[in-house]
Amino acid sequence: MPRPVHFEVHAAEPARAIEFYARCFGWEFTPYGEAYWTIKTGPSDQPGIDGGLLPRRGPPPADMQPVNAYPCTIKVDSVDASVAQITAHGGTVAVPKMPIPGIGWLAYFKDTEGNIVGLMQDDRSAR
Repeated sequence: MPRPVHFEVHAAEPARAIEFYARCFGWEFTPYGEAYWTIKTGPSDQPGIDGGLLPRRGPPPADMQPVNAYPCTIKVDSVDASVAQITAHGGTVAVPKMPIPGIGWLAYFKDTEGNIVGLMQDDRSAR
């Protein structure tokens, strides 16, 4: 069956978004052409996908607008530690940490560009 193989982050200020994701998650960015950066999110021999970053081609999402997105979720060791990093670098919590029983902990945040992204911490004891 078809699986996602790539994601893209749209940013009003690409340099600000690159700094945010590099500091919060250690992602590596490489220029590709004039206005595009490839994103390496981890070793190629581990599960996950890589992506790209480009300038936003339209207005940013409004704060009170319903979500019209296809959010990606990042696997992290600790939702709490990740939220602390995210808020320290200009992101905000969109949906607070909540249990997904038998699976782990989930939260959503907005990056510096207003994009919604998920965080997932494995923890089968989550209730």
